[in-house]
Formats: sequence, C-alpha cells, structure tokens
Amino acid sequence: MFSKIKIGITSLFLLVMASSLALAADLVITFDDMNPGPKAAFENAVAKFQKENPSINVIANNGDREAHKAAIRNFLTADAPDITSWYPGNRMRPFVKAGLFEDVSDVWEKNGFNEDLAAIRPTMTIGGKQWGVPYSYYQWGVYYRKDIFEKLGIGEPGTWAEFLAACETLKSNGVTPITIGTRYLWTAAGVFDYINLRTNGYDVHNQLTAGKIKYTDPRIRKTFEYWAELVNNDYFLENHATMSWQDAVAPFASGEAAMYVMGNFSVDAYKNAGLTYDQIDYFPFPEITPGIPRAEEAPADAFFIPTNAKNKSDAKKWLAFVARPDVQTEWNKAIGQLPINSKATVTDDKFIKQGFETLNGASGLAQFYDRDAVPEMAAAGMEGMQEFMMKPERLDKILKRLDKVQAKAYK
Repeated sequence: MFSKIKIGITSLFLLVMASSLALAADLVITFDDMNPGPKAAFENAVAKFQKENPSINVIANNGDREAHKAAIRNFLTADAPDITSWYPGNRMRPFVKAGLFEDVSDVWEKNGFNEDLAAIRPTMTIGGKQWGVPYSYYQWGVYYRKDIFEKLGIGEPGTWAEFLAACETLKSNGVTPITIGTRYLWTAAGVFDYINLRTNGYDVHNQLTAGKIKYTDPRIRKTFEYWAELVNNDYFLENHATMSWQDAVAPFASGEAAMYVMGNFSVDAYKNAGLTYDQIDYFPFPEITPGIPRAEEAPADAFFIPTNAKNKSDAKKWLAFVARPDVQTEWNKAIGQLPINSKATVTDDKFIKQGFETLNGASGLAQFYDRDAVPEMAAAGMEGMQEFMMKPERLDKILKRLDKVQAKAYK
C-alpha cells in the first residue's frame, strides 16, 4: 500500500513538473542596439510582452549593432534565436534567398497588417510574401546647432548655394561645418544618397542600387562632383575615418562642428551629450537640381523569425505584438522615431513632427544605400565613398572599380 502511494506521489510530482516546464516556453530574442534610448524601449517592450504572456519565458539578448551585422549569418545557420532584429529591403534578401528567414505572411494577414502597415509592405515583401514585421522608421536630414546658426546670422539653407554659403560662414568663424564619423562606412553613404537624390532624383537612386546604371555614368559622376565641393573645401570633420557616428556627436555637442547629416535616431545621442532642444534643430537636405521632386531617406527597422528558430509559435506572437498601434506608439515615443502602424499615435515632439511632415511630403522613400543595393555592391560602394572623402583625387579609379564590382554583383 505504501509503495503504491509513493509511486502515485512520484507520478503526480513528475506530472506537475512537466506541466510547469510546458507553461514556461523559452522565446529567445536577439536585438542590436545598445544606445540608451533604444535599449530602454526594447527592454520595456519585452517586459510588457512578458506581462501579457506569463507562460512565455523571454530570453532577451542585446548587443552592439556592428557586431550583430558581422555575426548574423553565422548564428542564423547555427544556433538561431527565435527572433532577430534586422533590416527590410535588399538587406533581408540574401537571407530570404538562402532560406534563413521564415515566411510570416500569415502574421500580416491575421493581424490586418496588410492595411495598417501598407506604407512599408513593399519593402517587407519578396516573391509576394512578407518576411518580417517592422517596428519603427525614421527620417534623415541635416541636424544643426541652432544657437550657432543664430549667433552667426545663418538661416536654414534651402538650396545648394545657400548650403555652401552656410558652410563657408561657419568655417571662417572657426567652426567645422559638418561632423561625421565614417569608420563604419554607412554614414558616408547617407551623404552620397542625399546628394544623389537631390542631383538626379529617386529613379536614378533606384536604378543605381539595382545595378541598372554604372557608377561611371555622368549622372553619378556629377553627384561626386557636388560632394567634392564639400570635401575639397574642408567642410567635413578631420580624421572622420577613425570615428564612429557616436564619436562624431562629441564635436557637435561641444560646438566644434555645427551640422550633422544623420538619421533621427541620433537625437537621443545629442540629448545624452548635454544638448537641449533649444540648441538643436533640423532641416531637410537642400535642393541641388531645381525641379527634382524631393525624395527622402526613411530606413525601417524590423524583426524576423529565423527558419531554424525553435519556438516559431511564440515568435509570431512577438511579431504581432510589436506591430500593434499601442506598442509602436510607446516604443517610438521612447526612441524619438516614427511608428509605422497607421493607427499609432505620433508623439508631441518637434523632431518627430518635422520628420512626419518631411516624409509625408516626399515624392519617394529610399531605404538607404546599403539596404537598397545588394550586399557585395553596398560593401564595395561604401568603401569607395569613404576613400573618396579621404582622397578625392582618386575618383576616376574608384568609379571604374565600382563598375567592375557591379558587373559581378548583379550578374
């Protein structure tokens, strides 16, 4: 009799343990932004998701963005998380083609995202299927020290001539016109994209990143000639190739430099460096070719489910969660960016409102050079752009080299 009771208790204990384990499924999420604002927003979202889903045990891993870029292919093919942050457009294409990202069209259909996320749907779509869910996007443009501009009597430049005049006034008063850090290359691509968009327009940007026109094309060479006006006049910060974009915030905060061609995610860094909203402001990148419709850079950030994920069911719950209007409103308010869900609320912040107005009035939205171009071309192109900023006299060699890379990359 005793042995039967003992066996019964043991069986009950094992059953309870098994039930507890079943209720505590792990959901492993890998994120890629350690900057204070995005880090806090991600952690807050995880806490909210955990509270709404107590049976899911979230294991949240956050790391450096550049390290994430270097490691993603390895962990997708080896020990993949259930969710990873990454980028739409051509940046996701290699992983989709390699079968490393899960088709999540059912998440879009089930949650009404085809309507609520319609603006970004084409960028998340390959082969008629959706491969991830975006949580934020943001405008690029020129952030500037309003207090320095006012002190020197400089107005917001709307044309290239006015922009050059502003740069010259700043330089003649001992202020570096434009801060930048090109150690990670993509910041140089942001400057290139804007000069190209303003010189040649949105269609030429897309043709170039699609491999349909050459880098030696006179239109692209013209872009570099305008860029050379900034480089040859020493309007950029010295030693930028040794600096990250965060490093380049310091001279902006100290007043050593007065403008930064950058995305809206950088506003949090300006505030953390001690600048107030009264000291900084924003204007869209100025017109170069009169009559060219104004297109803007508006990269999006998204989450994806790796094909090798172990908990795809709960991963889809996370995707549905991060695209909800309330979650996107709260998340983007914390990081100072724009929610993508059309039912979300845009926060009462001057930079968010400026970004909203800038993007709503744009003739087209580019994702960014290294997201719109295929990876091999993007890597070589950005290396060439940084080299041009250091050695502009090498332009012909750089453009011919990029043509060769393009012929191979788009074969």
